[in-house]
Amino acid sequence: MKNILVIISAFICLGVSAQKNIYESERFDDLSQDHANLAIIPFLTNLELKDEISSEELKDLEEKEGYAVQDALETYFSQRKKKKKFSVDFQNTKNTNAILKQKGISYDNIDVYSVKELAQILEVDGIISGTLDLNVLLSKGVPTEFSLLDYINGNANYGRIGVKISDGLTGKLLWKYEKQINKKSGKNTTDLIDLMMKLASRKFPYDRERPRDRKKN
Repeated sequence: MKNILVIISAFICLGVSAQKNIYESERFDDLSQDHANLAIIPFLTNLELKDEISSEELKDLEEKEGYAVQDALETYFSQRKKKKKFSVDFQNTKNTNAILKQKGISYDNIDVYSVKELAQILEVDGIISGTLDLNVLLSKGVPTEFSLLDYINGNANYGRIGVKISDGLTGKLLWKYEKQINKKSGKNTTDLIDLMMKLASRKFPYDRERPRDRKKN
């Protein structure tokens, strides 16, 4: 019974923490009322690994982690689309990446393009993007066993992730969710995205089933 109460308490705390880390624009309804299709682009990654590797290898690994988050988000939205009725569709990431490549946009230079430019090129109403700071290779899997010593030494913290949605027409930030990544976040990228988006689901702006209470909060 005590274990059950601990687990429930942990999820309540995680839920409260998730809400505190969520920003939503007061103009969200106005700017998103005609949104029908969003594109998910690769996340910009910063890796600080303990292993000594070349700068070229580091860049390759950062790119892989960035695309792993893109894939995980698409998987999450695809699965939830079958269960919930989102008010928007999400562009297939293979199409997104193919269009970007055709336009000469790569992982190395995508950050020099504005949201408005990317939305126009991809022919979507909004862009889902973000940043990822890691000290491990999350896509390859990480240990999740609980260790009090790891938390004391700081070895349980793997980094931080930020997910944001921007309006394609104006380039304005509409929604943002930031979360620390640690041993409780899951064993890989898919687990991380699944858990963090579930915690934010009541506040996800395109979820038709969520309570319309954001202006009260």
